Amino acid sequence: MKPKLLLRIAAAVMLLHTVGHSIGALTWKQAPNPAVADVIRGMENNRFDFLGRQVTLAEFFQGYGIGNIFVLLFITITLWLLGGNTKDRLTQQLLPFLIVFLVCFSLTEWVYFFPMPSIMSMVAAILSLLAYRRIRQLAVAG
Repeated sequence: MKPKLLLRIAAAVMLLHTVGHSIGALTWKQAPNPAVADVIRGMENNRFDFLGRQVTLAEFFQGYGIGNIFVLLFITITLWLLGGNTKDRLTQQLLPFLIVFLVCFSLTEWVYFFPMPSIMSMVAAILSLLAYRRIRQLAVAG
């Protein structure tokens, strides 16, 4: 398979990941049961001083969720753009770092969140690794 296609598939996987995360991040306050509703209320109602600002854990949670939407979107766009420039030296230099990032991201998702996003990040990492290996093979042959 061509490196461009592998990276574009990885980008599509991460776009699906972004959509799923966005739905979760923007609807997390919709409690599935009364116990979770109590926890959410506790996160929203207990303010504390943090670096000179009164905040809640709900604000932190919401902020990290929204921030992660942008991170996932950035990864998606980066994979897509790299897929269009597989012969470029910068692509060949960036891909190993992106692969390591995706593996670390996947492991963090596995430990702290859910299997599905972790699997999606790992699939994107594997596809990126396959693309990188193919790029290197073509560079040696060409």
